[in-house]
Amino acid sequence: MEKRVYNFSAGPSMLPLEVLEQAQRELVCYPSAGMSVMEMSHRSKTFENILEKAKADLKELMHIPDNYKILFLQGGGSTQFAMIPMNLMNKNNKADYVITGQWAKKAAAEAERYGKVNIVASSADSTFDHIPTLDPSKFDPEADYFYITLNNTIYGTRWTELPDTGNVPLVGDMSSSILSQEIDITKFGLLYAGAQKNLGPAGVTVVIVREDLLGNAMDFTPTMLRYDIHAENNSLYNTPPTYGIYFMGLVFDWVKRQGGVAALQKINERKAAILYDFLDQSELFRGTVVKKDRSLMNAPFVLPTKELDEKFIKEAKAQGFENLKGHRTVGGMRASMYNAMPIEGVEKLVEFMKKFEMENK
Repeated sequence: MEKRVYNFSAGPSMLPLEVLEQAQRELVCYPSAGMSVMEMSHRSKTFENILEKAKADLKELMHIPDNYKILFLQGGGSTQFAMIPMNLMNKNNKADYVITGQWAKKAAAEAERYGKVNIVASSADSTFDHIPTLDPSKFDPEADYFYITLNNTIYGTRWTELPDTGNVPLVGDMSSSILSQEIDITKFGLLYAGAQKNLGPAGVTVVIVREDLLGNAMDFTPTMLRYDIHAENNSLYNTPPTYGIYFMGLVFDWVKRQGGVAALQKINERKAAILYDFLDQSELFRGTVVKKDRSLMNAPFVLPTKELDEKFIKEAKAQGFENLKGHRTVGGMRASMYNAMPIEGVEKLVEFMKKFEMENK
């Protein structure tokens, strides 16, 4: 097999090798099916079992109570920007949003098409380098929901403490941090995640929604964009992304073998500490995020000049460290360290950074 690189891509991102190898073994013939999952009817008993096991495993891994529905949808996280207001902004036509990055900004702009959006706080004025302190007096008690992005992939920040929204349902985008750390799902009315960072290949979006929030979609909501329709049909209203669901199920199995979310959280904290500890004492490299809000998953950092940034990215690539170029709005570099990234990958990256610093002081 060709040598695999250390892939620090923000998404689609690296997947656990043993999961890829299992999918490879089962690609042509899924056990006792005589065909690939890609060729299988989504109405077949075999696929139904794959779907049910994936749901049961996610429920177990995230400690999801019985009064929540797990949906496997299509359209990526971005379709949720419209589905959420269409399905939830339905009593007072109002919602609270905290703007902590590009995805929250896009979500709020989309929601404005369906009702009144109250921007509770934003960290845009400092290029989203922190999670803003919230003033509860700015919360709208009549909001139909309160929206946050739990981990900001581009800017490398995360919520370490959830806002207390009282009776207003908390809605969270957890695309880039799902299964990376323990979370109390009961604090949320709805939580969603695109698959392509921590769950599997692009194409599936997981939505976990409290049952009491179902069934009140706006009248004009297309059938395919109604949570209640997908819940009633067990994510089988239309042909779902069958192979993506199967692959995600393999990832859930892998997470269980690692010891579950709590075990992975410890590993993720260790990986992040290795990189951040180096950045904090480096004379050349500098992290761009306020320390208390640093993400475990995405670490942006810069060098003193753009020329050095480019040199570093080029030399890193030659050494087998891929996709370290930062997002255009931040510049510099970004190392994404999702669940599949081994500790060794981060250790080797830091070794290379130390060597680069010595040679470029």
